[in-house]
Amino acid sequence: MQANVTGSGGEAMKTDDSAGNPPQPGIEGACAELASKIAQKSVGAEVVDTPVVGLTLYRREQPSDPVSGLYEPSVCLVVQGAKRVELGSETIVYDPHRYLITSVRLPTRVQVIEASPQRPYLGLRLLLDQQELSRLMVDSQLPPPKEQKSTRAMAVGDATTALMSAFSRLIDLMDAPQDIPILAPTIQREIIYRLLVGDQGGRLRQIASTGSQSNQIARVLDWLQDHFMQPLRIEDLAGRAGMSASTFHQHFRAMTAMSPLQYQKQLRLREAQRLMLTGQHDAASASFEVGYESPSQFSREYSRLFGAPPLRDINRLKQQMALEAG
Repeated sequence: MQANVTGSGGEAMKTDDSAGNPPQPGIEGACAELASKIAQKSVGAEVVDTPVVGLTLYRREQPSDPVSGLYEPSVCLVVQGAKRVELGSETIVYDPHRYLITSVRLPTRVQVIEASPQRPYLGLRLLLDQQELSRLMVDSQLPPPKEQKSTRAMAVGDATTALMSAFSRLIDLMDAPQDIPILAPTIQREIIYRLLVGDQGGRLRQIASTGSQSNQIARVLDWLQDHFMQPLRIEDLAGRAGMSASTFHQHFRAMTAMSPLQYQKQLRLREAQRLMLTGQHDAASASFEVGYESPSQFSREYSRLFGAPPLRDINRLKQQMALEAG
């Protein structure tokens, strides 16, 4: 099993991830048990929005095309198959025994790369509540991370049998919906605790530590979600983070693997794609809606991100959705 991080040229990227250690004893059985439960709950569906708030199950019986999206603060677990995630110029590939943790909203491209009808891709995602992270740090008296410098807000860690067990019990609640309001919050709190004390817990503790540089950047990212249509000045964003422009730019790139303007551009283009896909706008009106002043510039940047001009890309997506629905 592996978790690889590469750059845009395919070269290995230096990372402080501990993923790649030998699997913990008992992890094979825990992973197989979780895979069996997800397989049973996802028959005939690729995405299962469970009655447990924040928990989604995934199944796919063939590799997928790359799909652009916005990763929410979450933990994702693959128990069968493999997935590739592109963040900026970096690519992360992860498979069973690993989890992908994301501590802020990040624009990504995601692709299932290992799946078949005989051995479908199986995985799950649990959204992380930032307020619960902060509360649990206080309640458990976990210290802030020693390293205060901002680190990448997405990373792969090694799953433990305790973490797998908690996820397994959370899925079991789908068979006892009356127990969900009482037991789900307790199990989710356990999962967050396991992550906070795990090999990638420092990233979460950075975000949850008020006043840390990562926490300040996270607040700016939240602001950008609602204001990406507006023209941006680095000095204004840096002021929101309480940093100089050069320090802000350095920490922003360290967390997101892209510059502030690249981040804004990805938010704009993804929102434009959504508007066109829902039939609300054509390419020109969508470009103006998300803040572009030049439709031709919009078309060039859209093609660069999605691999095709707006009209061709939207037609392809609609055909793909029709085939999957049929």
